[in-house]
Order: sequence, then structure tokens, then C-alpha cells
Amino acid sequence: MKRRRAAATLAAFLAGWMAAAPVMAAGASCQGTLYLTFDTGSQSQAELIAAVLKRQDVRATFFLANEKTVRGDYSLDPSWAPYWKARVAEGHAFGTHTFDHVYAVRDLPDGRIEVKPQFGPNAGRKQAWTAQQYCGELRRVGERFTQLTGAALDPFWRAPGGKLTPQVKAAGQACGYRHAGWAPAGFSGDELSSDAWPNDKLLQRALAGLKDGDIFMAHLGIWSRKDPWAPAVLEPLIVGLKQKGFCFATLRDHPDFRQ
Repeated sequence: MKRRRAAATLAAFLAGWMAAAPVMAAGASCQGTLYLTFDTGSQSQAELIAAVLKRQDVRATFFLANEKTVRGDYSLDPSWAPYWKARVAEGHAFGTHTFDHVYAVRDLPDGRIEVKPQFGPNAGRKQAWTAQQYCGELRRVGERFTQLTGAALDPFWRAPGGKLTPQVKAAGQACGYRHAGWAPAGFSGDELSSDAWPNDKLLQRALAGLKDGDIFMAHLGIWSRKDPWAPAVLEPLIVGLKQKGFCFATLRDHPDFRQ
């Protein structure tokens, strides 16, 4: 019963936003800029997210890793080339998220970095990498992306899980990548339990908390969340933020990443 009431409340809330959107958005001037970013994941919401961004005429930034998808393949396999080519044609930006979704564990005293890949031949095993090895892992994404699309990655990256150490950050900078985190209000919550954090609560939190210049982070699908985030939240969030006067841009236009 509680879940049904929450769903009904969310539906009513969304209906109000969507009904008002055309009138309010049409005459609104840009009162601030937000930067939507999406990390790869299960890819279960990838097509839906792309459709929403296109319908709302919003450009976003995608951070790519070669992650296992709900199709049974991996997000940087040739089977995903049409998807990424279409996003390139639409004008989105793209950064590296490490090829095997490699988590930084800690900095080691000898200058190396302890890491733990989530995918690939060393999945689940801790390893000690040099800065050069970490740089190579970042660049692997760019090499594959160019093979798939003919386009180059942008010079920014995001550490899996947001786990960043001084030596990891320095390794990224040394090979030409600026690290892109997200604002506190920009954490979408799509990784959280949908029982404790239902979609209507996440939507309200984002609408209330985001401010000019914030980077927002979500995924193209999360395995663990029972009630998917994107179908319920993404479009109402964009519409609601437009009504508040926000515009959207890729990280290419962010002051910290602008070339």
C-alpha cells in the first residue's frame, strides 16, 4: 500500500511538471548551466536515456568503460558501435572511465597504485600498477572508441566509484586527462536501494539541490536497483530544471575542462 501511494504521488507530480513544461520552458531564459554526465553500467537504460536527451535537445557527457551489459556483451564491443556513433552524431561528449572499470584501492609507498579491476582477465584481483600502467588503462578506452566511431575521446576521465587517490589523480593528469567528479547534489542516487530511496524522493532532492555549474552523475543502467531510476526520473528532472531556468552543456564547455 505504501509503495502504491508513493507511485501515485510521483505520477501526479510528474503530470504537473510535464503539463506545465511547454509554456514555462518556451519563454525561460538561461539562469544557470548544469552538466549531465552518464557512466556506463549494465546499459539497461542506454536507449531510453539517449531518447530522452534527444527529445529534450540536451547534450550530455558519457564516461565509458567496457562493462558487462544486459545483452550479455560488453559496452565497448563492436555490437555497441551503432549506439556510440549515434551519440557522437548528436554532439555529446565522451571521457574515459578506465577500460576494465578499474577501482583505485590505495597509493603504495613505492609510488605504485593498488587497483582492482571489475572486468577483464584480472577481474576481482588486486594489482600494483605504475602511473604509466594506469595511464595506459585510461588510453585503452580512447583507442577502442576511435575504432568503434572514428571519433576521439575528450581529455577528461572519471575514476570508477569516484575513488580517487593523489597518485591516481596525478597519473591521469600526467597523460593528459582532467578528472571529473560530481557535485554533492549531482549524485543521482541510481545506485541506492529503491526501497530506501524511491524515485520520487531522488527526483525531489535533485530538483531542490542542483545549482549553477553543478555536474550531475547517473549511469546507463544499474544491476542492483530494483526500480530503475531513469524511466521515472530523467525526463521530469530535465523538464523541472528547465522550468527553473537552467540550461545544459557538455563538459567541453565547463570552465574546468574547456580547451
